[in-house]
Amino acid sequence: MDYLYFLANTSLTLRAVEYLHTGRLPVRFMTVIHQIDGWIVRVKMSEYLDPQHHGDFQAYMSELGIPCEPDIRVQMALWGLETGQSPVEVMQRYQVAVVSHGTPDRQEIEEFRTQFVRGLGYCPETLA
Repeated sequence: MDYLYFLANTSLTLRAVEYLHTGRLPVRFMTVIHQIDGWIVRVKMSEYLDPQHHGDFQAYMSELGIPCEPDIRVQMALWGLETGQSPVEVMQRYQVAVVSHGTPDRQEIEEFRTQFVRGLGYCPETLA
């Protein structure tokens, strides 16, 4: 079972990671891709959720962002990651910024934000 959302900034993305760290859901992997206008977050469950947990998770994620249907380039990148291609290979092939793939990882997202802001010299809205 897949959940795919567009989130506006880093803070919302980190809230999604924290929610998944509660251990209440059977998360297989989480993929986080940064785009110039926001973040794409894909959560793949290892099994189907019962209707209550499915609804609760959708409601929570809908509070943070909006369900999305990414363009074909991002879809191919997500597929490549799921089939075992390395994040570096996927980034080179599809020109997307894969921030995290696998176990939800707050540290990878925060490090990406820190380095990106340091490189720019200011903090854009999407990295707030």
